Amino acid sequence: MKSFRHAASAVFAFALVAGLAQAQDWPSKPIRMIVPYPPGGGTDVVARIVNEKLSPELGQTIVVDNKGGAGGSVGTELAAKAPSDGYTVLMTLSSHTINPKLYTKLAYDVERDFIPVSLAAMIPQIVVANPSVPAGNIQELVALLKANPGKFNYASVGIGSPGHIAGELFKLKTGVQMTHVPYKGGGPAVTDTIGGQVQLLFVSMPAAWQHVKSGRLKALAVTSAKRSIAAPDLPTIAEQGVPEVVVDSWYGLLVPAKTPAPVVAKLNAAMVKVLQTPEVREKLLAQGAEAASSSSADFEALIRDELKKWDYVIREAKITPE
Repeated sequence: MKSFRHAASAVFAFALVAGLAQAQDWPSKPIRMIVPYPPGGGTDVVARIVNEKLSPELGQTIVVDNKGGAGGSVGTELAAKAPSDGYTVLMTLSSHTINPKLYTKLAYDVERDFIPVSLAAMIPQIVVANPSVPAGNIQELVALLKANPGKFNYASVGIGSPGHIAGELFKLKTGVQMTHVPYKGGGPAVTDTIGGQVQLLFVSMPAAWQHVKSGRLKALAVTSAKRSIAAPDLPTIAEQGVPEVVVDSWYGLLVPAKTPAPVVAKLNAAMVKVLQTPEVREKLLAQGAEAASSSSADFEALIRDELKKWDYVIREAKITPE
């Protein structure tokens, strides 16, 4: 038994030394950043803004590799099965914690197969209405919907999207009835809300904010825990009497499980530094996003909490994939 303990201690010490040595040399070649969504989308935009500073900070080229499909699960699976050496990273968004509760046969496990590195940005969902809707805030909207059960509908960019989750959580916590109309993207959903084919829309702020400023849409609230820097005068749903409705949409960086801890720490430090630079913060804000770095532990706790929260919403609202 004593010799076994000595052998185990030696193995642990060797692994620790090997990990430290690997971290000192890392990165010594280009890094592949998998974005599990098509080019031009929010995740892709955030990844490229961050990479402008992250690449020189690490002293290596970071190649953005867009692998869209199946709501982000195709690219995420590729990242989960990549070598755990720090040369493959995943930049994804909050659907990362929705998909495991929506799809029953994912080829990866969000908690088991990944190590969270750091948040990158937060983008609030926004509740907007066609100008003809006779409600100027959330209290008035709830009263309107309760007086007209089932007569109003709301759009989102798709089943299981953060906007859909926010809309269903809103229904659960207020007791209102409205019909969900899923679209295949923010553009068509915004266009039909402006045109009156749907009355309400839960969508990311960048997709709708320019139309709010032009008067073609009416903003009622943001779904985030706090007001957006991009729209400081627009209150949250929670501020307007429904504190249980909080849906923060995030972008963040993860690596495959078993990536050496010193590599994770080095990557986290680089992310935190980059996200504090004025250039990155300003470029993200121009997209309606707020830079939001974090520790690995805090990001892990956020993912764990959201998995529980979205499981409740998806189960109670009986949301099923398209």
